[in-house]
Amino acid sequence: MPLDALIAEDEPLLRQALLDQLARLWPELVIVAACEDGAAALEALETHQPALAFLDIRMPGVSGIDVARALQSVSPRTEVVFVTAYDQYAISAFEQGAVDYLLKPVSDERLLATRQRVLARRSVGGADPVVLERLLQQLARQPATPPSAPPLAWITASNGRETRLVMLDEVLYFRADNKYTVVVTADAELLLRSSLRELAAALDPNGFRQVHRATLVNMKAVAAVSREDSGRGVLRLKNRSETLLVSQPFMSLFRGM
Repeated sequence: MPLDALIAEDEPLLRQALLDQLARLWPELVIVAACEDGAAALEALETHQPALAFLDIRMPGVSGIDVARALQSVSPRTEVVFVTAYDQYAISAFEQGAVDYLLKPVSDERLLATRQRVLARRSVGGADPVVLERLLQQLARQPATPPSAPPLAWITASNGRETRLVMLDEVLYFRADNKYTVVVTADAELLLRSSLRELAAALDPNGFRQVHRATLVNMKAVAAVSREDSGRGVLRLKNRSETLLVSQPFMSLFRGM
């Protein structure tokens, strides 16, 4: 039975390049999804349960590390190959042996070596999830490289003809609305002319967390989170009456809360 795989890469050209390279060098590998961000990858993993996931480590919103950490609950059979431009991750990834690693731009020789290692590892039962979790903890402690711009402190959003300056601390959550984003505060709903994906790249990931493909929530605004029998979650907010749905793949990001 051929192996199936998922790709998560936020740069369209690099995503297509990896797709083309895999088609040429690993033609029997079936690509079930090619995702532009970690949020889409989580949902695709739940749907397809692939044998392999090629994950860019640094993606806006839900990172490749977040996705890998969710695998035990979302898609336990899936093994990870990290793809990144930052070679400070390579040594630990190889030494631990839990996952493989591709450095951008990916060479044919390196991809063929990864193919051999994945097949060899699967012949003896796959990667050890305990070792993988240890590696993920190590990767999560690494600073982002190169240094990124400071996260946003405020935004401007419109309410009809009026444009308001909104401090990020005032925002309870952001909701995708086609190509735009709805900014929800305690007393208003405003329109931001940016996509949720663009916004996620500029926000502090420690302050705002993705709970659904269409929702980013300010964790300071959360009063409680509960789990339904279906596996989905429900967030109750401090200053709004509505509740927010946490789709099942994203519940793993709330471990320890």
